[in-house]
Parts: sequence; structure tokens; C-alpha cells
Amino acid sequence: MEEKDIQRLLDMLYGMIDEAKSTPFSSEKCSINRDEALDLLDEIRGKLPLEMRKAQELIRAREEYISAAKKEVEKMLRQAELDAKTIVSESETLQQARQKSGEIIRRAEDRTHELYRVCNTYTEDALRRTEEAIQAALDEVKESRVRFRAISAEKMQNQQVELKEQRTATEENKA
Repeated sequence: MEEKDIQRLLDMLYGMIDEAKSTPFSSEKCSINRDEALDLLDEIRGKLPLEMRKAQELIRAREEYISAAKKEVEKMLRQAELDAKTIVSESETLQQARQKSGEIIRRAEDRTHELYRVCNTYTEDALRRTEEAIQAALDEVKESRVRFRAISAEKMQNQQVELKEQRTATEENKA
């Protein structure tokens, strides 16, 4: 749900910039409401820690899952050992018990490896998606800052030119 909220906020920021009025004499530069943009950025910044907590929860869940799998394997190993000990010690029966316990141990180890691989794959994917979402938000913020600075600098330069032109016109009128 939080990921959708962040995406919605980023979409709102994108829409604000996309729909902003162009500045005079420039199709590349625009003017946006600074307070609204900063409010959206503050909201995004406030939600990012939630994404980080979700990633940490995923890691904890993976560790608990691996721990439970290890306990299950240990239980299976103990059971296999008990099964092997309770089998009559006749040579053929004993051989079958050893084979069975070896097979149970092999299956348990295979299952542990598979569970570990699946957990790692899932966690890695979840962390990658979280990292991409955070990076996309950060990139959008950086782009907005660059555009804001460019617009601000251009406006300041235009105002300086206008003031200079007004001074020149005033001096010409006096002369």
C-alpha cells in the first residue's frame, strides 16, 4: 500500500511539473508552485522510511524461515537416527535402515538448500524493487531541484535585465 502512496505522490509531482506553465521565451522551462512541490517532496520523504522498514521485515522473515527450515531438518535427522536405531540389527534390515536414513538426510539437506535458495531469491528481488523505487523517487527529486534552480536563475537574470533597461530608459528620459 505504501509503495502505491509513494508512486501516487511521485505522479502528482510529475503532473505538477508537466502541467506547469512555460516561462516566457522558453518552452523548456516552467514555473511551479514551490510550496506545493515542497509539500509533496516532504510527504515522499516521510514515507520512504516505511519502505526501508518493510525491507528489514522481509529480511527478518527470511531469517525466521531459514531458522524454521533448519529446525525441521534437525528434527528429520533426529527422527532418521531414531528410526535407524530402532530397526532390528539384522544385516539386511540394518543395511536398509542405513540407506533410508541416508536418503532422509540427503532429502533434508536438498530441501534446506532449496529453501535457502528460494528465500534468498525472494528477498533479493524484494530489496531490488525497494531500491529501485527509492532510487526513482530520489532521481525525480534531483531533477526537480535542477529544474527549479534553472528556472530561478533565469527569472533572476530576466529581472536584472529588466531593471537595467528601466534604469537606462530613466536616464535617457532625464537627459
